[in-house]
Amino acid sequence: MKEVIFTNKATSPTGPYSQAIKVDKTVYLAGVCGDDPVTGEIMGGGDMKVEAKYAMENLKNTLEAAGGKMTDIVKVKVVFTDLEQAADFNEVYMTYFPDYRPARIAMGVAGLLGGAHLELDAVAILDEE
Repeated sequence: MKEVIFTNKATSPTGPYSQAIKVDKTVYLAGVCGDDPVTGEIMGGGDMKVEAKYAMENLKNTLEAAGGKMTDIVKVKVVFTDLEQAADFNEVYMTYFPDYRPARIAMGVAGLLGGAHLELDAVAILDEE
């Protein structure tokens, strides 16, 4: 059974998509950027650590709305407009996964909507607990 997930604690979709879709115990999280859930503004003014924190919080809050936690994530895709900022992103990312590392891919692109410098999506499998 499919369930559409929505939370006001993460940025609302800006197009024809859902924040997440839950199918049984699997949660497919749509791409999130480092924007403020209330204003939709990309945060940090180019500071990757700030933008990364907002993106990770958007991801975490959406996952929690689906009944999950960060250790349920099995795969993350990270998209950068500047791969030179990966180290700053990783510094923030590791605070969300201190003892567990999901599979991950990172890639660079020419640009992202709304002037974002970062976008990430994920797949999670909810624990039995």
